[in-house]
Amino acid sequence: MNRLALLDTPIAGLKVIKRQQLQDSRGFLSRLFCSRELASCNWPPIAQINHTYTARKGTIRGMHFQNPPFSEKKLITCLRGEIWDVAIDIRAESPTFLQWHGVLLSGTNHFSLSIPEGFAHGFQTITDDVELLYCHSCEYKTEAEGGLNPQDNKLMIDWPLKVAEISDRDRAHPLLKDTFKGIKI
Repeated sequence: MNRLALLDTPIAGLKVIKRQQLQDSRGFLSRLFCSRELASCNWPPIAQINHTYTARKGTIRGMHFQNPPFSEKKLITCLRGEIWDVAIDIRAESPTFLQWHGVLLSGTNHFSLSIPEGFAHGFQTITDDVELLYCHSCEYKTEAEGGLNPQDNKLMIDWPLKVAEISDRDRAHPLLKDTFKGIKI
C-alpha cells in the first residue's frame, strides 16, 4: 500500500510528496521515506539526516548546493511550523536553468519536497519555531559547498514575507554573473 503520492512540478525531477496519515485516537503515523515508493525519484540510500530549528518568522536560509562529485539529492520535510521551500534548477544546459519552484511545507499539510541533484535549495520561515528534517543522498563536504544569494534580483524569488533574518554567510553568497553556466551532473 502506497502512503506517498508523488506530484510533478513544472521543473523536471523536482517532486512534491504528499504523505498519507494513518490516524486514530492516539494521534497519527506518517511515512517520511520509502525507497520503493520513491523509486521513480531514483533515491539512493540515505547517507545523512539533519534536523534544523529556526526560531524567527521571516528568516531565510539558503540557497545551498553541493558541487560535483558530491552533488546530493535532498528530501525536505517540515515537522513543526511552516516554510516557503524553494529549489532552483542550476543544472547546466537544463531547459529550466535558473527557474525556481516554491511550495508551502508545514507540520500540518504533510507535504515534503524531493530535490534532485543540481538544484540550489533554501527556505523562508512563515511562522516562528520551525523544525525541518533533511534526508541527503551524500554526506556534507565543506570543500564542495556552493550557494546562490537568496536575495539576488536575477533569481526573482518571490519570498512571501519581509526578510527578518539571514545569516552573514548566506547574505555573502555571490550575485549571479552572466558567466554562470550551472553545474554538470
